[in-house]
Amino acid sequence: MEKLPISIVVIAKNEEHRLPGCLDSVKWAAEIVVVDDASTDQTVKIAESYGAKVFHRKMEREGLHRNFAIAQGTQDWILSLDADERVTPELYESLKVMLAKTNDPHVCYSVPVRTFIGDLFLDGAGHYPAPKTRVYRKGRFEYKDEQVHPPVRYEGTCGRLTGDILHYTAPNFEVWFAKFNRETTLEAQKWISKKRDVSSLEAVRKAWSRFLKNYFQKGGISKGFTGYLMCCIHALYQLISYVKYRELLNHPTIYDKK
Repeated sequence: MEKLPISIVVIAKNEEHRLPGCLDSVKWAAEIVVVDDASTDQTVKIAESYGAKVFHRKMEREGLHRNFAIAQGTQDWILSLDADERVTPELYESLKVMLAKTNDPHVCYSVPVRTFIGDLFLDGAGHYPAPKTRVYRKGRFEYKDEQVHPPVRYEGTCGRLTGDILHYTAPNFEVWFAKFNRETTLEAQKWISKKRDVSSLEAVRKAWSRFLKNYFQKGGISKGFTGYLMCCIHALYQLISYVKYRELLNHPTIYDKK
């Protein structure tokens, strides 16, 4: 494949099993940057074997960590990935066309993300195409300073690329639910840090709104049991985060790492 003038930026922690697949899918990039979060396995050695520039930084807040990572890229355009993600050949071709433009009006581009739990493709119910802004001009884009799922911030227009990022989020539902548990804890802690006043009525209303929107408007109803399950999980994310939020109001250190 032709080398493309773009920096691939990957954040990783103990990803020796998934990082090779990620880096194999972007060998065509002019630059690969890996920001390692105190890995204790072979993550760093694997990254170096692919010729990646490796930086070391402990992640405390996701938004700041991602901003640090993208700042290490030296190309005019950045593609941000996690170690459990892969770039498809179709996305490579789309990037090739985009990077060849001489007067590109956009500041960033969104990319469809195809998520898997094991071999199960999470189609519909808000999970696909689920475009995320992952390609952007260096110095013209940043993540907000939030602990989990930080929103993006930029001035200008956002285009769309074809082809997918493949997201292998977990090998099975047991691992995925552990991840779900961690993320709802971080969500509750975010509400506390931002001094949000969340009521039980608001939590229930948002849970129902998420379920109905994803089940009817985003196609969950057409995906059988899997669609129904994922819509339920959309709702439960709000409810479980609220339960933990209530605990944190009364016991602020209850989830602190020992």
